[in-house]
Amino acid sequence: MPVTVEQAESRTATSRSTFIVRFASTIVLWSIALAIAFSGYEILFWFLISAFGLIALWEFYEMLDHASLPNFKIIGMICGAILLVGSFYYFSKVGPAQSYDFELSVLLFFLLTVFTRQMFAGLRHDEPLRTMAYTVFGLLYVLWLFNFITKILYLTPRSTNGIVTGQFYVLYLVAVTKFSDMGAYLTGSVIGRHLMSPHISAKKTWEGFFGALVFALMCSLALFKLMPVHLSLLTWTHATILGLFLGFAAIIGDLAESIIKRSTGVKDSGNLLPGIGGALDLVDSLLFTAPLLFFYLRLVIRVP
Repeated sequence: MPVTVEQAESRTATSRSTFIVRFASTIVLWSIALAIAFSGYEILFWFLISAFGLIALWEFYEMLDHASLPNFKIIGMICGAILLVGSFYYFSKVGPAQSYDFELSVLLFFLLTVFTRQMFAGLRHDEPLRTMAYTVFGLLYVLWLFNFITKILYLTPRSTNGIVTGQFYVLYLVAVTKFSDMGAYLTGSVIGRHLMSPHISAKKTWEGFFGALVFALMCSLALFKLMPVHLSLLTWTHATILGLFLGFAAIIGDLAESIIKRSTGVKDSGNLLPGIGGALDLVDSLLFTAPLLFFYLRLVIRVP
């Protein structure tokens, strides 16, 4: 049945209204997050990261429950909290080297705990394997990846008065990632015609894909131009490469969550944030861009 002019106008108005609410929520939330990061109160930054990380992890397990997929939710949440607390302590008080050892020890402990817990559950075909796989995947996909934001904060040396300096790279990460999301949404809404992955998302288009890359690249270059001292590890070449890489990773991160939502039959991971959905809907792109920026700084720029 053909779409009438009134229906098309109604859809356009709804889309515009959704974008305004979503954009406003994003600006407010990340403004608060970055204000905390720049305040110098590291404990507040940790609390913010931990709150979003644990809520996002809870939403992931709730999506599994919605699809009746077995998981050890409580064990996952407890191990996730231990990972966040311990990682922050080692990064802020001890140093990166021992923090990496702590992180690996927690992941090993988590794996052993999941296997031990399964020993006291019944064996029903492949359910034990699926239970352990879903539980471990949740921790790795949500918290382990999201925790790279904390690693970026402490990757660069402190200033002479003991203040962290990595918050500028966190700002860079969040801005480029969110500009990629915004570029994909705006370009796809205005000129999107060719679906990118219709079996995953009915809204993602190739026009939006290239729009995301352009917006991410422009944001990366603009930030480097505006803050060359604070982003002194970068060059114009690095800013160009990272703009494209982070834009691409943001798209993959968004599609990755779409796969999970499509598989579990939910529209949003939650209803925590107006116009956005849940915490996982807000940070899904960062789950892929944060590790990419961290390893680019470590392996390409060779930050010790």
